[in-house]
Amino acid sequence: MTKTNLITGFLGSGKTTSILHLLANKDPQEKWAVLVNEFGEVGIDGALLADSGALLKEIPGGCMCCVNGLPMQVGLNTLLRQGKPDRLLIEPTGLGHPKQILNMLTDPVYEPWIDLRATLCLLDPRQLLDEKALTNDNFRDQLAAADIIVANKQDRATVESQHALEEWWSRFGGDRQRVSVTLGAIDGTLLDHPRRNQRELPSSAAHDHTHGERKGLAALSLPAHQRWRRSLNSGQGYQACGWIFDEDTVFDTIGLLEWVRHAPVERVKGVMRIPEGLLRVNRQGEDFHLETQNVAPPDSRIELITASEADWNILQSALLKLRLSQDR
Repeated sequence: MTKTNLITGFLGSGKTTSILHLLANKDPQEKWAVLVNEFGEVGIDGALLADSGALLKEIPGGCMCCVNGLPMQVGLNTLLRQGKPDRLLIEPTGLGHPKQILNMLTDPVYEPWIDLRATLCLLDPRQLLDEKALTNDNFRDQLAAADIIVANKQDRATVESQHALEEWWSRFGGDRQRVSVTLGAIDGTLLDHPRRNQRELPSSAAHDHTHGERKGLAALSLPAHQRWRRSLNSGQGYQACGWIFDEDTVFDTIGLLEWVRHAPVERVKGVMRIPEGLLRVNRQGEDFHLETQNVAPPDSRIELITASEADWNILQSALLKLRLSQDR
């Protein structure tokens, strides 16, 4: 049986960073797998996790529990039966609902395969001050479904957010466990805590995602000889726009950072080629984290998510002007 954990959390709560930390600190003798789901279709999280050493399956373009759960079933079965990992981490999209996923993982058909352990929910306590998050069904249900609440980004905490966290915990914490971390530095022993919180969850909000022409397990890719392409997705009051560029496209570093910083959206995530090598960008609101490495990625991928209207054509035009490649 594969020890399995669901790692949930709303947009920008730090799920991928936490999973990278767990993978970097796991027992090197163990084989781990990650089933990752993203709201958009360009596969940013897949690119971030590609060099982690874990077996990886991506489910882009909406909720992994949509389409009667078929994409999730295919990815789950592939990882369990072919990979035979010691542990499986499942990362749903920040706009995903946990109920259907937990229902699937506890279905009798998976009893011989899955040893379901604690569900962890990443929470940036500042989200408890955001009315849009508080009124989002998925945000509330992710917290309700968790066995362990991980209050992340403590380095960004304010007096107001800590007060909001304590107030929320006094009302909804119950007998569950709560830990506080910075930069997703979760103690791996938490994963072996048993699943305790089995309260009945409310029905999910309607899955009104627009998936486009394809649904499946593969992130967006480029046809031969195509230099770049764009992908749009929407649902639950949010819109996403992502771009993928070929391996020969290199971006101006300073210009790209300014583009990311000033884009009028709530969420930016990307893995991009720059003259120095690799640039990983992660912006949630005003929080801006970047990392550079000398190794260049096989291509460039970046995605923006917003709850308001955005002119993707204007943003795209500005991004295209930042390419250093001669053949545009």
